Amino acid sequence: MGDEAVAPVTVSRRIKAPAADVFRQLCDPATHPAIDGSGMLREGGSTEIVSAVGDVFAMKMEHPNMGEYVMDNYVTVFEPDRRIGWNPVNEGTELGTPDGSHNGSKWTFELSPDGPGATIVTEMYDCSGSPDSVRSAVENGTAWIGAMTDTLQKLDELCTQVDS
Repeated sequence: MGDEAVAPVTVSRRIKAPAADVFRQLCDPATHPAIDGSGMLREGGSTEIVSAVGDVFAMKMEHPNMGEYVMDNYVTVFEPDRRIGWNPVNEGTELGTPDGSHNGSKWTFELSPDGPGATIVTEMYDCSGSPDSVRSAVENGTAWIGAMTDTLQKLDELCTQVDS
């Protein structure tokens, strides 16, 4: 893959719920398995609500090629009702340790109010800081587009069920 620039991959969806309602769901790691479009997240991870940059939440995962494992997600972006993002690392590893446990990925959700009671939600996956092996495996992030689309659909369903 070399040194070429890798742009973040984004998917957006208009959700008929206020940004505060959407943000509340994203801050609750216990809801993540229900909205996960990849099928990799499992129940039983962290249940403490994310409230600031520096928070860490664990997510139980399963992948056909990797089996069961846990990722610690370091919150690196937190703007109430606007943006939340995290960097995943292998369980028990601090963010930024040079032992190969951090694959350089970043996940971010951006929320933009769109009229009364609606929000444009954009999910972003950024692998620009990932090693070539990771970038190749996820096709510079494009491999996640279907899962991201499904995640936003499930988030929409969850937020509109809560709202109704």
